[in-house]
Amino acid sequence: MEKKRVDESVQVPAPIRVDRFGFAKQEHISPDRLAKSKSAFEYQSREERKLRKWRKMIGVGGSDWKHYVRRKPNVVKRRIRKGIPDSLRGLVWQLISGSRDLLLMNPGVYEQLVIYETSASELDIIRDISRTFPSHVFYQQRHGPGQRSLYNVLKAYSVYDREVGYVQGMGFLAGLLLLYMSEEDAFWLLVALLKGAVHAPMEGLYLEGLPLVQQYLFQFDNLMREYMPKLGEHFTREMINPSMYGSQWFITVFSYSFPFHLALRIWDVFLYEGVKIVFKVGLALLKYCHDDLVKLPFEKLIPALKNFPDDAMDPDKLLPMAYSYKVSKRLEELKLEYEKKNGKLAASKAKQKQKHPA
Repeated sequence: MEKKRVDESVQVPAPIRVDRFGFAKQEHISPDRLAKSKSAFEYQSREERKLRKWRKMIGVGGSDWKHYVRRKPNVVKRRIRKGIPDSLRGLVWQLISGSRDLLLMNPGVYEQLVIYETSASELDIIRDISRTFPSHVFYQQRHGPGQRSLYNVLKAYSVYDREVGYVQGMGFLAGLLLLYMSEEDAFWLLVALLKGAVHAPMEGLYLEGLPLVQQYLFQFDNLMREYMPKLGEHFTREMINPSMYGSQWFITVFSYSFPFHLALRIWDVFLYEGVKIVFKVGLALLKYCHDDLVKLPFEKLIPALKNFPDDAMDPDKLLPMAYSYKVSKRLEELKLEYEKKNGKLAASKAKQKQKHPA
């Protein structure tokens, strides 16, 4: 029997592999792989040392955490800024967000919300499920375990807080959390964030009219112009406002389109220090690309502000720049300024309505 000849000119596609976080990637053999293997070994050794320190710090199941935070808050802050070990991330996120306490105080509530309640947002959630981390293996299968878990968490929250209900950006928050913890844990962490268990409540990001997004963009625009006046002037000339590029930063806390390894490092700090890290990272990104951005016209600025260069996405370069910005006091001042300005605006609208009733 004659053997079939293989046409060697046919290109066989590279096998699909996943990265260490579970996202699909194209596998390719790079010529400097041997050099990389040495640095990978050194990286692994560093990670093992870091893991031992963290295990000692949190204790079994987090039993020593609160005691350690009280005794050595500066050590905790420094270690979180360097990155939480990935294998402990889910547990530590629950400890630093206050969600573990919420879960223990509300036994059976999540199950009740998922099984026995109905939500007006169910069809919207189903429609959006496949858009959340579509390249991650956990969410790729239609109606698979990942998509079902994401649906359950979002449905439960939309029932738990009917005023907020469900807004599309929430899927990225819940989707990120589910990669590191169970459905019930992810639900209570979402509650902790939006209701403000530790930091200021963030539900205003998702209320009608996105009031908190508007406030954050006002604060960010002012900070950017104070730190980078030349870029601020250029944005004014080109009619760029922060809603054109910054809304998703706040609504999804950088989980929507940023490299996952960077998003995780930002989330480590976000859950411990609060939303100010989003402002700091945004400022650092603009500063890093400042000299290029000031030369670009409007039509090139928008893509550039949504697709930053790879070297700007390196957490070890970007985050130290972000930490150098001291914004807490100025954020508070700008918040009061925004509230005063908007209070006057609301009063003016009410007055106009009284003069000209419908």
